[in-house]
Amino acid sequence: MKADKIRNMDAADLQRQVQEAQEQLFRFRFQMGMGQMEGLKKYRALKKDRARMLTVLGEKGRNGEVPTVPTGTTGKSKAGKK
Repeated sequence: MKADKIRNMDAADLQRQVQEAQEQLFRFRFQMGMGQMEGLKKYRALKKDRARMLTVLGEKGRNGEVPTVPTGTTGKSKAGKK
């Protein structure tokens, strides 16, 4: 997916697309770990598309178009660290 197409989407659609991409990446990683999937190109393309979507969401957030930018998409928690 091209960045121009992503920029034309509204924030709610972008957030939904990011969530779907995250779930699909999880399934791909699980399949690769089990040795069932050989579509590494699809995996890499999906990672790049998700990164593009998150970049555009960040841009929209900085411009005030999005009330909240999604957090916690990396799965790492900073709770309890000092």
